[in-house]
Amino acid sequence: MKNVAIVEDEFETSELIESYITRYGEENNLEFNVIRFRDAKDILTDYKAVYSVIFMDIQMPESNGMDASITIRKTDKTVSIIFISNLVQYAQRGYEVDAVGFFVKPVSYYDFALMFEKALGINSMNEERSVTLKIPGGLYRISTDRIKYVEIIRHRLYYHLVDDVVEMTGVLGEVEKSLSEYGFLRCNNCYLVNPKFVVKVKGQEVDVGGETLQISRARRSSFLAELANWYAGGKA
Repeated sequence: MKNVAIVEDEFETSELIESYITRYGEENNLEFNVIRFRDAKDILTDYKAVYSVIFMDIQMPESNGMDASITIRKTDKTVSIIFISNLVQYAQRGYEVDAVGFFVKPVSYYDFALMFEKALGINSMNEERSVTLKIPGGLYRISTDRIKYVEIIRHRLYYHLVDDVVEMTGVLGEVEKSLSEYGFLRCNNCYLVNPKFVVKVKGQEVDVGGETLQISRARRSSFLAELANWYAGGKA
């Protein structure tokens, strides 16, 4: 069962979208748990990355759905967001949070079904390549495609993302086990590297997304062999 959130202050619109979700589920033999919020501040309160799709109204009396979505994206990179708006120009800012798309009220079922199917598909692909991190105060779900490398300093893990750095307590060896299926490689005792971001290797250094990391002498041969194997399409 997938969780779907509707953030909408207009009761009629919220009811309509939930009825569409129910109809889509019946037609496609799928089950959904629908949670409705009257305002964006309500979904942000103790937000957990448990939703597959969020239908977000942009204009609400007490809050702005776009600002709320930006906040959600800081901790949840996999949820599919669909905006609902009376005005097209507001919804067109969806690129800022990688929104799947937007609806202009009133919403027809045909348009809804196409968009919802797309949103579910994108979420499924994201979840297949995502990990959930336990950080102070909650959870952080992130696509592995956004992780450049993981660093450990004095028992603190630092996930260096393309647009952020997430810090938490942990053991690099355990992270290596969880990320090995995605091709991540150890270049020394301090770094676990995503080969997708490796630009070049020269001597004892590797360029990972514009940052230079050190390769230990003990690991250099195995690191280069595993990297070559990854480039060739093999499984390291």
